[in-house]
Parts: sequence; C-alpha cells; structure tokens
Amino acid sequence: MSKIRVAILAALTLAPAAASAQALQERNISLAVAQELAQATVEACAAKNFNVAATVVDRAGIVRTMLRADRAAPHTIEASRAKAYTAASARNNTSAIMDSAEKNPAARHLAAIEGFLLLGGGVPVKAGDEVIGAVGVGGAPGGHLDEECANAGIAKVQAKLK
Repeated sequence: MSKIRVAILAALTLAPAAASAQALQERNISLAVAQELAQATVEACAAKNFNVAATVVDRAGIVRTMLRADRAAPHTIEASRAKAYTAASARNNTSAIMDSAEKNPAARHLAAIEGFLLLGGGVPVKAGDEVIGAVGVGGAPGGHLDEECANAGIAKVQAKLK
C-alpha cells in the first residue's frame, strides 16, 4: 500500500473521533437570575392578591430556586416545580402543551410522562432563541393567571437574558 493511501486511510479513520472530541457548549440560567425571576414572579402574583409558589429550573429541568408566598397552599410547591420541569423539557409553554394533548390524539399521552404537569403556568426562559431554563407557577385561580405571572417575571429579568 502506498504512503498516500495509508495517510488517507488514517485521516478518514481519525476524523470522526476528532469531531466527537469537541466539548459541548450550552447556555444555562444563572442562580442570580433564577432567584430574581422567582422573586419577580411571586411579586407579580401578589400584586393581584394571588398567593403562589414559583420554581425556576435550568435547561435540564433541575431546580435552581423556589419561592412560596406566605399564604400559598402546600400543593403549590410541587405544582410549580412540575410545570417548570415540563416547560423546560418540552421547550414550550405548558398551556400550549395542554392544548395540544387535548386536541391531538397523538399527543394525548404526554400527561403520562413522569414529572409532566399539563396545566397552564409553566413558561420556558430563553436567551435569544435558546431555552436556558423555565419558570413554573402554582396557586393562582387558574393556569392562565399562573402563566401571566410567569411572563411578568420573565419580562422583569429579560435584559439579563442576553
């Protein structure tokens, strides 16, 4: 075998290994922004006299922080966490996922995914087009109101998400 063929064969063999050796880079929500987002979200609901819990998760759905208003019911903690996890995992608002599951027979089993909660109130947090986390809210008298508070919290920290 000629030296050129050996060199080409070696290059072709090593190319996939070199490409897969690169480090994966992902953006994620910081603890400071997560704490500020949770606070802003609880305050947005408090301004409407809703006692809620707000949970902020990272891009993988792992809890970064959680706040519960003084008079929020105990179930709001887990509801907010599950909504945040669902929004981060599916990269979509939980209200949109719920609508899809109700209208699309192919999506009706989404509720069976462990940890998913298909109720309004979970919203992805984005830096540009990239989901870097999510916020979930539980305790307002309706998922649409939970979602409004989540969106108000995100609006408060939007400048820090660039």
